[in-house]
Amino acid sequence: MFVETMPSLARAPRFAAAPPPAVTHSVGPLTPHLYVPDAVRPLRAKEHFLSGDTQVELHAHPWPQLTFSTRGVIRLSTADGTWIVPPSRALWVPADVPHSTTLVEDAELRTVYLHRWLGPDWTRCEVLEISPLLRALMLSLDTTPDGRPPADPEAAQRERWIAPLLVNELERATQIRVDVPLPQDKRLRQLCEAMLNNPADRATLAERAAAIGASERTVARLFRSHMGMSWQQWRQQAVLAHALPLLARGMAVSQVASASGYATDSAFCAMFKQATGKSPTAFQPRRGR
Repeated sequence: MFVETMPSLARAPRFAAAPPPAVTHSVGPLTPHLYVPDAVRPLRAKEHFLSGDTQVELHAHPWPQLTFSTRGVIRLSTADGTWIVPPSRALWVPADVPHSTTLVEDAELRTVYLHRWLGPDWTRCEVLEISPLLRALMLSLDTTPDGRPPADPEAAQRERWIAPLLVNELERATQIRVDVPLPQDKRLRQLCEAMLNNPADRATLAERAAAIGASERTVARLFRSHMGMSWQQWRQQAVLAHALPLLARGMAVSQVASASGYATDSAFCAMFKQATGKSPTAFQPRRGR
């Protein structure tokens, strides 16, 4: 976890109310009951094209899943935290863990369900770097729902062949620690969600606290007692989780700084280097390769 002290942000106009959430369209679970993995078909894949204003409502199922996108950034949340997932990464979600997904931008959302006896014995969500082989295996899976004949007549056999290799690639994948913990306290969670929905907002903690009917001192104390860190430390983790996928896509540092709530590039770069030991440009794709 990154827990360095965050440089102060420029003061914004008064924050009279929590910013409206970015999500304007909520949909129910994307038909997991039509893709149930079993001993015959141990891997099931599905795909959905969703707009950036969409949230998939909280749901759970009795099998683990891999969530990723071929384009677009997504945010998956559980009771314990939130994870920002760009196309270069996948998120492992254990069985029976309630989760919701928010589309940060238009995305082609892919999900791979695994039979319960498959996969690593991970008890929490894990962000994984996607190797070329893992990506190819996930994209090779048939995405036809139950009730219709698979597009590939050999889908079931191929899934049984692919399963052990896909699991081996999962276990070999690099795990990335970019999760942002979320509090159980309702008022504190409201404040955190408001910040995650609008990272560019530079409101002070006092202004955010007033929006949830609390004092700055109370909120600061709640962060320490519920999160084991200060507001500044939590916000830095949230900013890094938001900024890293943007940098990985090649967005200019100045744009990332502004989208992350910083008034100047230099303040953003100082925070970033203090937290990661590297400048933001080190996380951008190299040109001319």
